[in-house]
Amino acid sequence: MRVVFMGTPDFAVASLNALVEAGFNVVGVVTAADKPAGRGQKLQESAVKQYAVAKGLKVLQPLKLKDPEFIQELKDLKADLQVVVAFRMLPEMVWNMPAKGTINLHASLLPQYRGAAPINHAIINGEKESGVTTFFLKHEIDTGDVIFSERVAIGDDETAGELHDQLMNVGAGLLVKTVKAIEEGNYTEQAQIQSDSLKHAPKIFKEHCLINWDQPAKTVYNLIRGLSPYPTAYTKLAEKTLKVFKAELENEIPDIEAGKFLSDGKTYLKFAAKDGYIKLTDLQYEGKKRMTVAEFLRGMRL
Repeated sequence: MRVVFMGTPDFAVASLNALVEAGFNVVGVVTAADKPAGRGQKLQESAVKQYAVAKGLKVLQPLKLKDPEFIQELKDLKADLQVVVAFRMLPEMVWNMPAKGTINLHASLLPQYRGAAPINHAIINGEKESGVTTFFLKHEIDTGDVIFSERVAIGDDETAGELHDQLMNVGAGLLVKTVKAIEEGNYTEQAQIQSDSLKHAPKIFKEHCLINWDQPAKTVYNLIRGLSPYPTAYTKLAEKTLKVFKAELENEIPDIEAGKFLSDGKTYLKFAAKDGYIKLTDLQYEGKKRMTVAEFLRGMRL
């Protein structure tokens, strides 16, 4: 079975590697175009491209997915199946091309948390479990028929970055299972339910990352976990941005106003929320590198 893989970041590399290691015939890899990055604005290749080149796989990097030249190159690969992991929305002329269809790996238990940021939103909402799902693409995003899914528990202190790595590895295994089942014709599809009660996972913007200290401490704590290490929750201190990567929850009713802080100037810095304190442990002050709270306090007079 001829397989074309589509993906861009590290999350997708684990799945591509799993397919290659399992012996599938990956005849082409579609990924994002090289982009300038860093201070020198040097062209940077996607994680998927770097892996594909190292493995000697054919790489396509279209700027537009409806470009006639790209469409013809894709047709020439004669894929039986296309596999999409952490890529972008595909036009119908692309996802409907292979005889066996196009499948996607999504980092949630569909139909819950459809959208661009399922890992972040699951933790922000205080979920106790998440998972990965494979499904066939159709017109509406993340709504196609489900093939397989696998559940993963979320720890009380787990960050989005930690859950990302866990789902990345579990998802790679699930994808191999899915592609094998499609090759053998040994699977059943299950339609996703439609309900107004479903939780969604839209893209997160900077304005969503500002901490509202008037909220319950648990809500603030989950926001910090759900945005760490990226795009990162933040607050303001001396009119500068203070990013918070990790913190501890203290269920003690504050005797100061929400948004105010307490510190001994050496070992701790904690902000008051509505019904408790958030004790910062890992942070980054505007213009500085990421550091522990003790390192920060050594160089900052509060």
